[in-house]
Amino acid sequence: MAGRWMEFGKYGAAGVPGGEALGIAMEGMVRGISSPVDSERGLAARLNYLTRSDAGYEAMDRAGVHVSPRTLMAWLAEERSPNKANLARLDAAYWDLRRRNVAADLKARLNNGGRGARVEINPVDQGGVERKYRRALSTRNVSVRGVWDRAVDAWMNDDGDELDAVWDEVLDLIGSDYDGYSYVSSIGWSA
Repeated sequence: MAGRWMEFGKYGAAGVPGGEALGIAMEGMVRGISSPVDSERGLAARLNYLTRSDAGYEAMDRAGVHVSPRTLMAWLAEERSPNKANLARLDAAYWDLRRRNVAADLKARLNNGGRGARVEINPVDQGGVERKYRRALSTRNVSVRGVWDRAVDAWMNDDGDELDAVWDEVLDLIGSDYDGYSYVSSIGWSA
């Protein structure tokens, strides 16, 4: 992140690096059960989601849920409840599986058969910047192609460096004022 934002925030601008905003936007696509895991409904929904596919069992294994089939059946039948540690692990497994399922769908939707996705880039919030230091920045819309598989993989792997590299490619599409969008308030797309 070079250029005129070398001391980002010095005059009161608010925002995040573009690569980070990309990750935040993808994370925002992950929706799921709103009931807490320690509620009867929340636990039942998570167990149902996790036990209906091999991927769910793999997610439980990654999260450290190592119980006998008998115990798992007792949880499903609501005859017994998991302890607090296993509740936390089940919740982690649920969200891990949700992220993985969303990632696969997100790649397909953002690639859109090779056509890519239209991305809206909202510039930094300069509300706290004294007028003489403000930059003339507006919301930008660009069509982004060819980077989505890398971007989603980087998000899944929490690879901030790769998200930054992808963001640099997006900035190349903006043209001469790319430098003004190294930091942004948010980004979004209709996928």
